[in-house]
Amino acid sequence: MNSNQLPVNEYSKFNATYINAAMNVELIEELEISLHDFIRFVQNIPMDKFDYRYAEGKWTIKEIIQHIIDTERIFSYRALRISRNDKTPLPGFEENDYVDNTDANKRGLQELLTELSAVRHATLLLYKSFSDEQLARMGIASENEISVRAIGFIIIGHQKHHQKVFEERYL
Repeated sequence: MNSNQLPVNEYSKFNATYINAAMNVELIEELEISLHDFIRFVQNIPMDKFDYRYAEGKWTIKEIIQHIIDTERIFSYRALRISRNDKTPLPGFEENDYVDNTDANKRGLQELLTELSAVRHATLLLYKSFSDEQLARMGIASENEISVRAIGFIIIGHQKHHQKVFEERYL
């Protein structure tokens, strides 16, 4: 499915930013391509930038990479639950609490990128396993209706959003 075909009733206004960042892409193909693009992009960032904060209280690049990993895990879990027709409303999460409770800045860049790659490969295999019916299933996450396929595009758009932040504020 192409992101341009995604009905707006399958995601919240909050997530429109991420959906729009993943515009005009095929879901499965872009889950794979965007990972490789992101890793190549990050590997070209000067080493002295990974612990840099552009303002007090802002995350470092390493913390943002960990945030992308954590968010993708959570979103993939949501996609799994909704795809299996689990009607339990899924709670949101406080991203700052997650980042505050990591040791991302003590980790090596390659370790973070290896983990991101492993998580994305698991996400990709999960999405390849979904039928068209499962991809279209709707559930509740963070008090909003969302489809399994919208979650996939949000994963892509979330990563692209942070890559753009790197370009604009860190480099």
